[in-house]
Amino acid sequence: MRVRFRRWAGTAACAAILGLILIACSLGGGASGQAVSGAEVTATEDAATASTWPVFGFTHTQYTVDYGQRQALRTARNAIAEKRVLQNQHIMGFGALNPEPRPGEYDFASLDARIDLIRKTHGIPVITLCCAPDWMKGGTPGRTDWNHIEVAPLPEHYQDFADLAARIARRYPDVTHFIVWNELKGFFDEDKHRWNYEGYTDMYNRVHQALKAVNPKIEVGGPYPALGGFDAPSELHGDWGNVDQRVLDALKYWIKHNKGADFIVVDGTSESDKGMVPDEFGALKKFSAVNAWLHRHTNLPIWWAEWYAEPARSGWPENKRLAVHAAAMMEFARSRTAAALYWSRQEERQECPEGCLWTNPREADGGRPSAMLRLIQEFARSFPRGTPIVPVDVSPASVRALGQADRIVVVNTQNESVKATIDRKAVDLAPYEVRWISRGR
Repeated sequence: MRVRFRRWAGTAACAAILGLILIACSLGGGASGQAVSGAEVTATEDAATASTWPVFGFTHTQYTVDYGQRQALRTARNAIAEKRVLQNQHIMGFGALNPEPRPGEYDFASLDARIDLIRKTHGIPVITLCCAPDWMKGGTPGRTDWNHIEVAPLPEHYQDFADLAARIARRYPDVTHFIVWNELKGFFDEDKHRWNYEGYTDMYNRVHQALKAVNPKIEVGGPYPALGGFDAPSELHGDWGNVDQRVLDALKYWIKHNKGADFIVVDGTSESDKGMVPDEFGALKKFSAVNAWLHRHTNLPIWWAEWYAEPARSGWPENKRLAVHAAAMMEFARSRTAAALYWSRQEERQECPEGCLWTNPREADGGRPSAMLRLIQEFARSFPRGTPIVPVDVSPASVRALGQADRIVVVNTQNESVKATIDRKAVDLAPYEVRWISRGR
């Protein structure tokens, strides 16, 4: 897939600077080698709400709310904590330094800080087991070359990676959901022109076994491929484009040969190689089409570790961005998605890049929650896992609606005002408006 807003941890120099910042920041975790307890964490929601699985959430990336201006950090953290969502963090890169620079030598300070941040903002923590220390990839022990962050561990180090995963699970006993690796990075076989799904599955099974030995209640998922399109025949296609058959083959192999997986993980964009086809809203059908294909091949819960409903640097106005993303989340809810993690798009020198969740907390007046964060939180609150979807009587067809017993979310997909009828009630919607409506009992 194309590079989007995201990616890895930057240069070694940037990593060193980040490490100093993390040590100084107010959210620093426990000392290296000491487990960090989550017992002190309390949620503001009532017990019934706190015990439900919110489905929607986000992934912390290189820049988040772990350092910055004190008031801006307080503003952002309070906003995140208002409604409980899933929060995901990688073990290396994306704001975390090398956790095992040399065999048996550990440095968890930066990862401690991120997990502590998730706890303090009342998130349900998820850990992505990516990426791997350099020495597991043939590099020099004690050296971290961030240019090689996308390289997979060598087969002779699969067990070492599994052992590191187990140590991390013991360190954070309150984390019970782990994703193995990221987008099959480093697992493409150039000679065979396909994914090395045998190698990935071998590593996955070792990690799964190691984590279950720590705590049988831990849930482990994979294989997390990027569902890009390809100019070749595919068994999964529609007017929105297609999914590379080589990726589907990798999924089918992993489904057949994994040993006891708890959920299946994918990642993708609604944008095809030909753009957003047939249009921005029609392209979203890809998400539910992928889920339908997965449901035919496995009974495992479906996780979207990343999902993108907008082209990079789209230039869309905020109301259109929110409308398209709300419609995408409707697709996830209708097609029984178990988790959908939004890729946080914070950037160091920007006030609020396209699709950001909060304004830059390094600025004195920063940390303000965006409408995108509020949208994710509202979906998490209104459509937790297992919520029965109740039909909505809606017209015209340009208005989309999703309902449960108490609430409806409606989206005007047109850049013009619309007079709509929602459950036999007249509603005037502004261009691209997203509105939440209470259902009378």
